[in-house]
Amino acid sequence: MANIHDITRDEWMLRGPLAEKGYDWWWHSMTAENEKTGEKKAFYVEFFTCNPGLAKDEPVIVWNDPEKQKKGIRPSYLMVNAGFWGEDHGQLHRFFSIWDTDIQPDAPYNIKAADCMCSETHSEGSIDVSAADAAAHPEWMSDAGSMSWNFNIKKEIAFHVGYGANKFFRTINAFEMFWHAEGMKTVFEGEIILNGVKYLLKPETCNGYSDKNWGGDFTSPWVWLSSNNLTSRITGKKLQNSVFEIGGGRPKIFFLALNRKLLGEFYYEGEDYEFNFSKFWTLSRTLFKCWETEDEIRWHVVQITKDAKLDTRIKCKKKDMLNIRYEAPTGYKRHNRLWNGGTGTGILRLYKRSLFGLKEELIDEIYAEGVGCEYGEYCDP
Repeated sequence: MANIHDITRDEWMLRGPLAEKGYDWWWHSMTAENEKTGEKKAFYVEFFTCNPGLAKDEPVIVWNDPEKQKKGIRPSYLMVNAGFWGEDHGQLHRFFSIWDTDIQPDAPYNIKAADCMCSETHSEGSIDVSAADAAAHPEWMSDAGSMSWNFNIKKEIAFHVGYGANKFFRTINAFEMFWHAEGMKTVFEGEIILNGVKYLLKPETCNGYSDKNWGGDFTSPWVWLSSNNLTSRITGKKLQNSVFEIGGGRPKIFFLALNRKLLGEFYYEGEDYEFNFSKFWTLSRTLFKCWETEDEIRWHVVQITKDAKLDTRIKCKKKDMLNIRYEAPTGYKRHNRLWNGGTGTGILRLYKRSLFGLKEELIDEIYAEGVGCEYGEYCDP
């Protein structure tokens, strides 16, 4: 669906069964400029809630601890997770008991703990983890460093995945992992301070993105690609009103795992091209391959409907990426090589299809920069 906003899908979803076996997070990623040098750097800020119905006085962190798992202990907390990509990449975690967290569950959502807060229109906060604390608390799964942020959020273009995340399917928890990108293209304005260095977020260069995921467990494989830093290779001009998004893996409906499937949308200069397997009348099909080389992660995704085709090839250098760390509501950490980056690059080729696919006409060939990207499959630690 073309740019349909629905902030009810950004509500806090951990009610009913998900209160004791569920996660819900709000993710924001962006590019900021060094205040003094102008150098660009990619960041993210995430507010991750888990199992509020199991809350204790202190945050409960499991992270594959066999003794806690034997006792049936499951995690419960708000984790404020902030990080940055590049050769000096890192992820910083700060935990709160849900009892110390103020959450406005209905739309528009608002979540606050100490000096950390996030809403549809604003976020601010800080994380400071010393090297000594990081070493003394491996359960935090955090690198050492400090990061603070204060920025406004304006979500301009949405990716609405359709009925799969509507109120009925949310109420019965039909899917193991839900997704909504209210800000597939988001404008950020404000500042980030990383280890004492100030970076400025500017609307014209922030390449911003906002989404949320929730459910009872994660997907494997896990695939995500998105950017609005796009340039036409035909005209040489920047695409000012465009953004693409691809995501998914292996959806699970109740206990039934579907074949590997991705959802995708390319909002190209105001015209929408959607690739959604649930909309069978569009004859949507997707083929994808993700793999590691010695120094890169690569994605090749081909999405087709009866009217359009998008061929996407993205790569990102491993030295600039994180193996981002999440534990499932069960307390098990099964994604141990979940590659996550914000500096991917690649080529998108968009075609118009006609005569039942016998004729394909190239609409544009696009160079993508600052691609948010993710790929991982379950593996042993």
